[in-house]
Amino acid sequence: MKRIQFAQIFAAVMVLGWPLGAQAQAISGKVSVVTSYSKDLTGPIKKAFEKANPGVTLDVQNRNTHAGVKFLEETKSNNQVDLFWASAPDAFEALKAKSLLQVYKPKATGIPEKIGQFPINDPDGYYFGFAASGYGIMWNERYVKANKLPEPKEWQDLAAPAYFDHVSIAAPSRSGTTHLTIETVLQGEGWTKGWGTIREMAGNFREVTERSFGVPDGVNSGQVGYGIVIDFFAFSSQATGFPVKFIYPSVTAIVPANIAVVANAPNKVGAEAFIEFLLSEAGQNLLFDPGIRRLPVNPAVYSKAPKDYPNPFTDPRLNSMVKFDVKKSESRNDVVDALFDQTITFQIADLKQTKKAIDTAATALAKKPNPQGEALLKEARGLMEAMPITEEQASSSEIVGAFSGGKKKEKGVRQAELEQQWATFAKENNAKARAKADEALKLAK
Repeated sequence: MKRIQFAQIFAAVMVLGWPLGAQAQAISGKVSVVTSYSKDLTGPIKKAFEKANPGVTLDVQNRNTHAGVKFLEETKSNNQVDLFWASAPDAFEALKAKSLLQVYKPKATGIPEKIGQFPINDPDGYYFGFAASGYGIMWNERYVKANKLPEPKEWQDLAAPAYFDHVSIAAPSRSGTTHLTIETVLQGEGWTKGWGTIREMAGNFREVTERSFGVPDGVNSGQVGYGIVIDFFAFSSQATGFPVKFIYPSVTAIVPANIAVVANAPNKVGAEAFIEFLLSEAGQNLLFDPGIRRLPVNPAVYSKAPKDYPNPFTDPRLNSMVKFDVKKSESRNDVVDALFDQTITFQIADLKQTKKAIDTAATALAKKPNPQGEALLKEARGLMEAMPITEEQASSSEIVGAFSGGKKKEKGVRQAELEQQWATFAKENNAKARAKADEALKLAK
């Protein structure tokens, strides 16, 4: 009888295609993941994964992208983390370059090579897209109506005088998704024009927050009117009833959010199982959850998407956006973030004062034209928008090498010197720009 039962079980295993070693590969214990995502995203996925795998615990450790990368670097000799899970592909490139990830080949099918203009998976197999997102502008409809403000369509719109003190952004040095937004503008418009757009917008910022979550929270509550955000912040706010709208400017990118198995993962089998769960139909459908609202990477599941949900596989506009260069972004990551902080984040009050002076003079000159005043105003704008280094310098080995220590407290001498130079450049240019704007204003009176 026992022989018959064993034969029946063996036959069933062979028919169903299950490997005889499946029990040896069964998932158990704890799967640890370092992620930049909030509980709004991780909560529903953790619950569903644990339900599908009784006895398994998904240990979620929340750190912003930069801190997560640094943590994996610092703990590599005694790694206790199985997965890294975040939005910024350049962070994965940095980890890959430092041999902190390991190769895996997902078994999930139906996922194409690209989403928009971007490859979904790392061609070398070190990290994988499980969802995608684009970058844009969200706003609170009630706030905008109450303050009689316009609805923006492009990044440059946020530089208009009407938006002064009504816009919020997170610091790219603290938010991987904001870094990607800034980098997308720089790649889409070019270094000089892109920084000009960013600095003009920044002159209207009310605040630069430390975490990306702070921006949609402020827009949702009506503390600020507009926020520069990754799309899912707006989509999840809309799904949960907040009176917000969102738009993709023409200069943006659809970029995968990724996951990877960490090198020397203590629970490699569990890590791989979690990736397979995310890429499964059940995992992809979870992305439509009101608290998540990501763009799935499997085109087939969009048939179950909520009404008017964006589909990057069928929407021509979403397929013609900026072709994002992740290697360029990764190579100058710290330089771009330091430039933003030294010329914007740490000088926001000074920059706002400069922007206000220029806009005041422009309004006066529009009412009373004056060629000399208009020439002075053009010089003032040029000074405000100028950056201390060129794109070539930002990618040079001399400057990139100065930032090789990352964001540790013990900055190198050269890094500190450069940051001081950039801060001084911005401060002096702001002062010169205000002086010329004030002179132009006098000519319009």
